[in-house]
Amino acid sequence: MRSCPIAIQFLPLAVLLAATASAPTSASGFSLLRPPRTSAISATCDARAFGGAVNHGIRFRFDGRRGNALLPSHARRDDAFDAAASSDAEGGIFRGGGTTTKTAIGKFATFAEKNFFLLGMVVAVTLARVFPSVGMNGGVLRPELFIGKIGVTCIFLISGLSLQLSELADAVTHFKLNSLVQLAIFGAWPALVGVPLTRILRSFLPGLLPPSILDGLLILSCLPTTVNMCILLTSASGGNVASALSNAVISNVLGIFATPALLLRFFGENIELPFGNMILKLCNKVLLPVAVGQALRTTPAKELYTQNSKKFKRLQDLILLGIVWNAFCNAFTRGLGLELKHGIALLTILPIMHISSLAALFGMFKSKFLGFTRGEAVAGTFCASQKTLAFGLPLINTIFEGNPNLAAYCAPILFIHPLQLIIGSLCVPGFTRYIENGEENK
Repeated sequence: MRSCPIAIQFLPLAVLLAATASAPTSASGFSLLRPPRTSAISATCDARAFGGAVNHGIRFRFDGRRGNALLPSHARRDDAFDAAASSDAEGGIFRGGGTTTKTAIGKFATFAEKNFFLLGMVVAVTLARVFPSVGMNGGVLRPELFIGKIGVTCIFLISGLSLQLSELADAVTHFKLNSLVQLAIFGAWPALVGVPLTRILRSFLPGLLPPSILDGLLILSCLPTTVNMCILLTSASGGNVASALSNAVISNVLGIFATPALLLRFFGENIELPFGNMILKLCNKVLLPVAVGQALRTTPAKELYTQNSKKFKRLQDLILLGIVWNAFCNAFTRGLGLELKHGIALLTILPIMHISSLAALFGMFKSKFLGFTRGEAVAGTFCASQKTLAFGLPLINTIFEGNPNLAAYCAPILFIHPLQLIIGSLCVPGFTRYIENGEENK
């Protein structure tokens, strides 16, 4: 039986193709900005000839950068050639195109700055594919400690430091947004995605996936949203981080009760869970760092953050890229124990399912009828469209402990975790432009 990493090997290529397709194509433009070399020299020679036919007290200057006609000025005519040559040299004509090279580098630097996260995704997945053992859990760099624990704690600490208490209070009490997000997570996902999808696959494509993996898809639809990812992607897009943070916490608290109830409805098993331990873990992982960040706002740390907000934002991006790198290193190294054909089927179904949910939810949250801000619409879209691995795996292991199909039940959530990172990251530039366009139109 072949392992799933063979199927996942296509992911770096998909990311590279997506990054290439998203890159804006720009023509050279240098021929439009500057006249050709021959025309510049010809015009300069015309200036000298014309200067010799008129009074010696008049000279003519050629502006090689603007391509203007000969302009008279009061000086020696021989200066015309020097002026033209100097101007053309500035345009890169006499320097072998040095400015052209600098301009190209500047354009790439601008593109890289605007698409830092997308390019970082390509680098992270590529490095994970080439050196998977370096970034796997338990490896020499211990990413599960420095990224999974310390890095994630820093993210929520920065989130707490960046949020005003009034913004957080408004987000928590935003009943309409929070209700719709939670209804989408625990209502729309099982009723409109999980149940119909599994029934269609059982009825019309019975050989595509085994029944145990179809049950895993249904279990996936019952899980709460991600704790880290939806907040990070919302922050990277410039969305309402307070709303994302509130809904992530609300969803994972509700998930302690709602997810077992849904699974009891679908599977009819008696489920007992350590609710106290789950709540304690959520408090330590999310609420405590946010509270510390809020407390730091009363210290000079607030001014430090305000003066270096872009650097803190970049730090959050780097940590998220580290999470992507770690997730793919684990996937490439350990695999999921599935047959190749089942892995390919999941890699086809899950992206379609996630992209469709993103499009439908974004269309709903941005509608003028609901009246949400653009930042709230982005936060709602990310929170309502994602499913948690950190909460899902322990929950599934606890509920179905000893079940021979346990690995198959876990497979969909293990697959969709890196896919959510990739697809969400690809959406970040578009959501960023959406929010910036809204700010410009105010």
